[in-house]
Amino acid sequence: MVGGPEMRAANARNAFLKLADASGYPVAVMPSAKGLIPEHHPHFIGTYWGAASTPFCAETVESADAYLFVGPIFNDINTLSHSLLLKEAKTILVEPERVVIGDDGTAYDCVRMKDFLSALAAMVRRNETGYENHSRMYVGDGRPRRSEPNEALRVNVLFQHIQKMLCGEMVVVADTGDSWFNCQKLKLPPGCGYEVQMEYGSIGWSVGATLGYAQAAPEKRVIACIGDGSFQMTAQEVSTMLACGQNSIIFLINNGGYTIEEVIHEGPYNVIKNWNYTALVDAICNDQGKCWTTKVGCEEELIEAIDKATGAYKNCLCFIEVIIHKDDTSKELLQLGIRLSAANSRPPNPH
Repeated sequence: MVGGPEMRAANARNAFLKLADASGYPVAVMPSAKGLIPEHHPHFIGTYWGAASTPFCAETVESADAYLFVGPIFNDINTLSHSLLLKEAKTILVEPERVVIGDDGTAYDCVRMKDFLSALAAMVRRNETGYENHSRMYVGDGRPRRSEPNEALRVNVLFQHIQKMLCGEMVVVADTGDSWFNCQKLKLPPGCGYEVQMEYGSIGWSVGATLGYAQAAPEKRVIACIGDGSFQMTAQEVSTMLACGQNSIIFLINNGGYTIEEVIHEGPYNVIKNWNYTALVDAICNDQGKCWTTKVGCEEELIEAIDKATGAYKNCLCFIEVIIHKDDTSKELLQLGIRLSAANSRPPNPH
């Protein structure tokens, strides 16, 4: 079973979980559906994202005798440039208002997603074979190598510490870019929310999303991971955060440009003017609101900053600028860039 982003609009998350519990099947999510299914579910196997999937997830999905996709969106980002190795004959697509089965495209219209899932849960025969196969071949995640004292901070070390700080009273907001991939690897504790926007690839959307989420759910503390290029699009929303007295933690990942674009197509236009980001936020605050800013460039400084943000400054808007080398990216971003570059550089189809 693979959950997609349209489950949210169809209000079908509970029905999906009901079927997952009844069937015993392995459960995965598409990247834009992360957070819709609790990651502590006993049969959760991770994110299905083609070549960038959670280890052993793609192999489990693609080797199955059948796959049930619930509310999927198969665009170039969700499929990592169409790298899914699926067979239509083995596919069942559950859309908000219809079900499509097999390679002949047999469609049953006017069938609501949550009604179909609930009815199937009532009659399905439990079969844990797929999950048992996954469990046998699964090998746990590796760990980033230990940093040397005062070594320049690496992205994988940053997200190792973000992982440690997460709890059920938080929500992660991941902006477009390498935060897509690094935040996908975070294991969400029970109750921890997650928001991502992948269908449009809108850089900077997360600043406004952080504002909106924090205002709508004040019982949650938002942890936002935003690139410098994205932040420059919508930085002014920090002003409203301060005016509303919000206490989100923003990790501004400063690697000097549009790294995701540089991986797809190199060019001088991907290098942006560097800002003094902490000074900018301090200026926006203007001593009118609770705000704390800092810059970190090594693991020791990061640990200290997180301790302060979750301790002495837990009631403040905390803005942590993280200095990262311009070429420090996840391997998944490189995979996406290589594939999109190859696809976009093909000559147009004359037909």
